[in-house]
Amino acid sequence: MTGIPQLSAVALAAEYRRGGLSPLEAVSSLLGRIDAWEPKLNAMYRLDRDGALAQARASEARWRAGKPLSALDGVPVTIKENIATRGDPAPIGTRANEDAPPAAADAPPAARLREAGAVILGKTTMPDYGMLSSGLSSLHGVTRNPWRLDRNTSGSSAGAGAAAAAGYAPLHLGTDIGGSVRLPATHCGIFALKPSLGRVPIHPPYMGRVAGPMTRSVADAALMLNVLSRPDARDFMSLPAQEIDFAARLDGLDLKGRRIGFLPDMRAGLPVNAEVGAAAAAAAKALEGAGCAVEELPSFLTAEMLDGMCRFFEARSYDDIMKLPPEKHAKVLPFITEWCSWRARGFSGRDVIEAYGRVMAMREAAVVACQPYDFVVSPVSPILPYEAGIPAPGNDPHDALPHIAFTVPYSMSEQPAASLNWSFSADGLPIGVQLVGRRFDDLGVLRLARALESLRPAQKAWPQPPR
Repeated sequence: MTGIPQLSAVALAAEYRRGGLSPLEAVSSLLGRIDAWEPKLNAMYRLDRDGALAQARASEARWRAGKPLSALDGVPVTIKENIATRGDPAPIGTRANEDAPPAAADAPPAARLREAGAVILGKTTMPDYGMLSSGLSSLHGVTRNPWRLDRNTSGSSAGAGAAAAAGYAPLHLGTDIGGSVRLPATHCGIFALKPSLGRVPIHPPYMGRVAGPMTRSVADAALMLNVLSRPDARDFMSLPAQEIDFAARLDGLDLKGRRIGFLPDMRAGLPVNAEVGAAAAAAAKALEGAGCAVEELPSFLTAEMLDGMCRFFEARSYDDIMKLPPEKHAKVLPFITEWCSWRARGFSGRDVIEAYGRVMAMREAAVVACQPYDFVVSPVSPILPYEAGIPAPGNDPHDALPHIAFTVPYSMSEQPAASLNWSFSADGLPIGVQLVGRRFDDLGVLRLARALESLRPAQKAWPQPPR
């Protein structure tokens, strides 16, 4: 069958079920796709070619016997480097950890995918320590955007975003603590869900840290979430397990009368690019045309709250780096070292607690602002994809996170938030919109995204490998 890289996970599973395509054929085709793209994109940290083919053969045998492990059996997936997979090191993007030992066990999200029979192709790239929303790493080098190779993927799920747009696999697993699945999603033109904190068990858990699906379609993300949301006792911050079939309940959201808060400008961080703002406004208008009650929502984020978040991230990363011996400290990307230390080296305990208090104030403000609405619609990033090869927009280590104002509040407030590609800039770069739900309403956000898929403008064809 031709066009395998264009097939969704839903379509692949249907082909396996009817015998029109085998997992081995699918994996072999996608390995060829990766070979064609990878010299230009640099999205993969590790590619397990032999292991993927062996997994595909095992899956093929299960399908032939009529005993697939799940709807994802034989469906290829990539996993972000920082999510432990058995037998692979996880150096979290930095040369300081280039000698990291192989992981002894799968982290919860990887374990669920392996148990479901998904074929793990390998691990995708990320920047040093997953910080600064970029495709630049001291260990991996530059990961590039398939839509335009001189543009950044953003991050920290940089390789996952690039791999999804380039057709490496239908399913990709990223992590998010301030925007790290949503920012690559908007810049790479894909769909990504940051679930409610604890919806997808993860280890080690941390304030705001989640794992979430990154795909080309909402339906694939819902199918993936069915598996990822299964319980794991290692996550002591996880939500009580619920039997929710996200895929089966995806369609049929009645938009009439739904209350939508439209947040066009956070008025903190970077100003909103005109094309980005127009895309978000168009999405809100489409929902209004479908019967939603749309009301403009004023910003709830202050410059002090955003600075408190930045200070907290700086203190956390400074602690990580200062634990390193001098010879390893020198291997960290210098921009990262300067970013996290220029203020944090002088922080007192009072400074850190004050920053944490501002984070909690931001968390409360986000929940309160969203409470009157069923959903909130906004830009994802205020900017279009910036230059490849630099660690942050503006390339200023003393002001490296002004582009996360739309995403980070919902990481801290634990609310589900998704990025859905809406349109494209005048020069062909993707522009996503963010869809935010109340805490724990992951299904609602997926259903709204599914409805918006049918309302958005015609989409461009996916990028093809260079010849």
